[in-house]
Amino acid sequence: MNSSEVAKHLGVSTSTVQRWVKQLNLPMERNERGHYTFKEEDLPLLEEIRDKIQNGALLQDIAPIRENNPRKGAVKAVEIQPELEELFMKFSEVERRLDGKADSVASYQLLQHRREIEELQKTVSELAATVASLQRQVPPSANQEAVRKDAPLVFDTGLPIKRKKKRNFFTVFLGF
Repeated sequence: MNSSEVAKHLGVSTSTVQRWVKQLNLPMERNERGHYTFKEEDLPLLEEIRDKIQNGALLQDIAPIRENNPRKGAVKAVEIQPELEELFMKFSEVERRLDGKADSVASYQLLQHRREIEELQKTVSELAATVASLQRQVPPSANQEAVRKDAPLVFDTGLPIKRKKKRNFFTVFLGF
């Protein structure tokens, strides 16, 4: 019998039967899915527990019932076939090699980036030296004239500046 059939027989819920089995360590068997299975011989024991609880005894006060028969469970042994084990070993080896390759690729990329950065730093240093030598070749007065030549020219015509009328948000969309 399963837990729900026993619960109907006892007049309690399925979860109550399961709780009794767990908390009182009752020697019940389990099927391959882990569900409790009960025999006809288990019913008097469960009826006795139900009667004690109905008479006011607490579940904690009921002495754990342990028989000489330990709990049994139907557990299927998993056998690993040699071919499958060999496949797992090959898979592990491939993963290890792949990790090694990834590490070496990352290291190569880091070294390549380092070389590129060093080349760029060398180019920047050469450009800085070239700019410094050019500045030394130009006399200081020429630098000031160059600055004056680059200054913006301002023409004052004396005429009033006609400013555009600002359009507000609605006139832009409505066309007024």
